[in-house]
Amino acid sequence: MAETNKNNYFKGLYLLFFVEMWERFAYYGMRALIVLYMVQNLMFSTQKAGNIYGLYTGFVYLTPIIGGYLADRFFGQRKCITTGAILMSCGLFLLAFGHKNLFLFSLFLMITANGFFKSNISSVLGLLCANNEEQKDSAYTIFYMGINLGAFLSPLICGTLAVKYGYEAGFAASGIGMLIGLFIYKIFENSFLGDAGKEPSQKPAKTITENNPATADSKKQFLALGALMLFTIPFWICFEQAGSSLTLFAQYQTNRNIFGYIIPAGYFQSLNPLFIIIFAPLLSIFWENLRKHGKEPSSVQKFAAALCLMSAAYIIMIFAGHYAEQNAVSCLWLASVYFVMTIAELCISPIGLSLVSKLAPVQFLSLTMGCWFLTSFFGNLIAGIIGGKYETLPHTTLFGIFAVISAAACIILLLSIPKFEQIMKKKI
Repeated sequence: MAETNKNNYFKGLYLLFFVEMWERFAYYGMRALIVLYMVQNLMFSTQKAGNIYGLYTGFVYLTPIIGGYLADRFFGQRKCITTGAILMSCGLFLLAFGHKNLFLFSLFLMITANGFFKSNISSVLGLLCANNEEQKDSAYTIFYMGINLGAFLSPLICGTLAVKYGYEAGFAASGIGMLIGLFIYKIFENSFLGDAGKEPSQKPAKTITENNPATADSKKQFLALGALMLFTIPFWICFEQAGSSLTLFAQYQTNRNIFGYIIPAGYFQSLNPLFIIIFAPLLSIFWENLRKHGKEPSSVQKFAAALCLMSAAYIIMIFAGHYAEQNAVSCLWLASVYFVMTIAELCISPIGLSLVSKLAPVQFLSLTMGCWFLTSFFGNLIAGIIGGKYETLPHTTLFGIFAVISAAACIILLLSIPKFEQIMKKKI
């Protein structure tokens, strides 16, 4: 029986892996093209395009809190995943084949789609793993690699189609990717996922009282998780420049000629997921070796390391921006920046997903997962506003702002580590 449950767990994990891979293929394929599409096809200014991009990517991470609430209280996670996949496909095909006047409506559909999809597929994985904390860490690492496999492939495929046949072909490819994910999900969900996420949770929340030390500690840990989430906002402000200011830098300030072949600017967004696919297993082995010797850093320390590395990435961009004032710079500048940003991401994103699944009450799991993504809403919103200054601020100043933001957050978190570790104890 135990072997059967183990097999079902792996089947469910890899089903969610592939469905999320195709959903991220759809999202990142569109994201790699959207700013350039607005600037070159819709004739928007870079500031307007950057602001719209920031609003879009921000609201993509706001709506999961609504989708999580609806799943927890009314529909269950599985129905919400199906709804999100259908809406995502509709939005992408409307972007590809609809009138340009419907551009904003197509973005609205995709924002709504992410609300239903994003937090709930992550929550189903947590439910599938039940209460096995070590299994959750491994599961979310594998799941995160699925996310980045889709993110790696989509800019290459959709970017190539956009260059050869127009942006509409790239958007259509994204839509087809989402349909593939939906098709796989509907075929296997009942046999591979069992009852996980099929119905909304009906369990009432436990009363937290000072006379119940266990639940009082749980409440403190949950609140500490909320406070820790705030430190991810400056991280996402800097990270989400990949789709705006860093893409514009790749397009206009980077020498993309490699042996006579001009690399499409969107290809650079595949570097981050490629590095994740390569280095996530290596970093996991590194953490495991440190754990065996009792030297593995806590989750909070990993968060601080992520912010420090993000600041280092933008210090590199300051130099790249300085040299770009004279001539277009080598591709290696952006490649090195994306490498450092990738290691930073691996120190914060999968760690955060796992922490949410461990600390959130099961009856509020999707809602709490939505709150985790809410930090990306604020990060993306601010990222779009600052990134929209690409043409009005010197590059050294613009990238210097991001270096300072992440460095300041890192220093504050480092000073707060003892308090976090005291409250969160073994959960970190």
